[in-house]
Amino acid sequence: MTIKYLLLTISLFIGGNACQTQTASKTASITKSTASANLEGLEKAYFASGCFWCVEAVYESVKGVEESISGYSGGHTKNPTYQSSNTGRTGHAEAVEIYYDPAVVSFATLVEVYFGSQNITQANGQGPDKGSQYRSIIFYQNEAEKAIIDEKIAVLNTELAPQKVAAEVMPFEKFWIGEDYHQNYERLHPNQGYIMGVSVPRLKKFQKKFPQLIKEEAH
Repeated sequence: MTIKYLLLTISLFIGGNACQTQTASKTASITKSTASANLEGLEKAYFASGCFWCVEAVYESVKGVEESISGYSGGHTKNPTYQSSNTGRTGHAEAVEIYYDPAVVSFATLVEVYFGSQNITQANGQGPDKGSQYRSIIFYQNEAEKAIIDEKIAVLNTELAPQKVAAEVMPFEKFWIGEDYHQNYERLHPNQGYIMGVSVPRLKKFQKKFPQLIKEEAH
């Protein structure tokens, strides 16, 4: 059982935190529903690199990204859940669905964000979260996207030699939206142990590395 899964399980079973989680779930649901009405005409991209709470927060701080939704992708089962994916037997990884404005941010830049916000040589996990459900996968929807990804990985592999990029490159098939209580989790639970100890430091490290990409309100 990962640290994140354990902390979330504890919070769900402690009265006060459970109430907070239920309230946050409703808030997140409303936020996502409202946002979805304004997403027409935007492009979509899909990434997995460890905890989706962390990855969602990273991408939502980037200029041109209008929405980031947490969920599951890359596996072989239908309707995966947080509990089932954490067994490591569904094949799915925690992933995010990104809605972005290509007039503001390119897919190539989103790929830069992807590799610039994780430990690119860590296989089957990120930070304290280990297991196939936390592995890094970068999904492509067409050959143009695949070419951008392959070119970036080739450059990184040259720089890293003899180490290599650990992320899998997979054609996108299906994204399963995660449970309501996972949406906007970092924003809604700033005092949760995992958020303070893992998610926020990861976000701040990324923002320091790419200040030119960060929305004004996220600084």
